[in-house]
Amino acid sequence: MIMNKQEILEGVVADQLKNELPVLTIGDTVNVHRRIIEGEKERIQVYQGVVIAQAGSGINQSITVRRIVANEGVEIVFPVHSPRVAKIEIVRRGDARRAKLYYLRKRVGRKRRLRDRRRGLDALLVQEQTQADQNRKAQEAAAAVAATAVAEGGDEAAE
Repeated sequence: MIMNKQEILEGVVADQLKNELPVLTIGDTVNVHRRIIEGEKERIQVYQGVVIAQAGSGINQSITVRRIVANEGVEIVFPVHSPRVAKIEIVRRGDARRAKLYYLRKRVGRKRRLRDRRRGLDALLVQEQTQADQNRKAQEAAAAVAATAVAEGGDEAAE
């Protein structure tokens, strides 16, 4: 079997991709657990911040995470599939309407906060949809109970 260069490259890359990654979106507050190797010792350091940008795809995918340390903004670009990144956890979902949140660099104090996704417009639409589904299921259940009651009542009348 003859494999071309692209197939060989895809095979090597597929082994290095991480499978247990959460779905990251812009505006999420995340904990990035990164491995730090000092001499022969290895430790995990947690970096918590807001995802302000995503770039690349596949093995080249990276996220830019921003946090404030001693009143200074610090941004780190993490390659998502790097072996140095042990784990990524989502702490809070943020509601952002931009692909890049570079405008957060200029904001100070509470203006820097992003609205929680639960409070955004999308959340209201999802909440209305779930309520409509629950109402529909309740009506179907009530109709099914009524139909069985009528069927059982009809059986008793026939006896």
